[in-house]
Amino acid sequence: MNFFKTPAFARNRVPVPMPVVALLGCFVLTACGGGSSDTTTTSSTASSGTGTSTAGVLCDYSSSLFNSSPSVNATATATWSCSSTLRSLTTNGLPDHAVGIFPNANNPNTIAARNTSVSGKLTPTLTSAITAQSGPGVVMGYVLNGIKLDPGTAGTCDDTGNNCDPGRTVGAWNLEGIGGAFAFGTDVNNAHVQPDGAYHYHGIPEGFVAKLNKGQAMTLVGWAADGFPVYARYGYSIATDATSALKVIKSSYRIKSVPDAKRPAISLLPMGTFTQDFEYLAGLGDLDECNGRSGVTPEFPKGIYHYYATESYPYLQRCVKGQI
Repeated sequence: MNFFKTPAFARNRVPVPMPVVALLGCFVLTACGGGSSDTTTTSSTASSGTGTSTAGVLCDYSSSLFNSSPSVNATATATWSCSSTLRSLTTNGLPDHAVGIFPNANNPNTIAARNTSVSGKLTPTLTSAITAQSGPGVVMGYVLNGIKLDPGTAGTCDDTGNNCDPGRTVGAWNLEGIGGAFAFGTDVNNAHVQPDGAYHYHGIPEGFVAKLNKGQAMTLVGWAADGFPVYARYGYSIATDATSALKVIKSSYRIKSVPDAKRPAISLLPMGTFTQDFEYLAGLGDLDECNGRSGVTPEFPKGIYHYYATESYPYLQRCVKGQI
């Protein structure tokens, strides 16, 4: 199956509303335990294509590591392979780095293996329009360790803001999993657990980035649902120049200065609580509305369209521009 046809599951999560000031100090849990390495193999060759083919880049990445974190205590496995047309992943869905404690006060779910096999295009095709968007049951891609990128939540509030549900639709206002007025039990990896046991990322996969140990460098961490690569945090200051300085890449979204009509009162739920609180402004940062841009990368020195996991909203791509 392809990335956009993985099963849809209820999204969690028993959030507890709290003031933003308090949330900043407690929505992230301290990671406990660690992951002891068994085997990880990688292979990457610089693409000689013109920004479309990803053949030869991490086609035989595989990992099998025992994760001694108390919430995992099992071997995490992920294996990637490439055919002439597809990039495929087989994974048990367990993280290969230290994680927070699950269940916890704001996330009642236990991490469990979720055996998954998915495929995406080896030669993605960029379009001029958005071809798919984040939503319940929609996976936006996978990190190399086999953990899915799932930035949205199924939680909503109605117009009053007094009727909110963490895992289903009770109103039109979509709850954000990171940085809003609700705590979703997210750990230091910007991840938490769905009711079926699936550990998944809502933002930069910090534990995996640290495990790669590349420091301040362009770091390829996964593949988007349309087949284009996903990088974390750093990119070239001039997108087309690999000799330009590295910098923290910024998204082009901001919190709206005026809330949308019928939004729940700001005094009750501060701006940033809902997806609808953010707006895209072309040129504000480095990236387009899907948190991507075209440019050169270490793996693609002739250039390719690629996405970024960023430190601010949308954190991960909420849409893709490649053909699905």
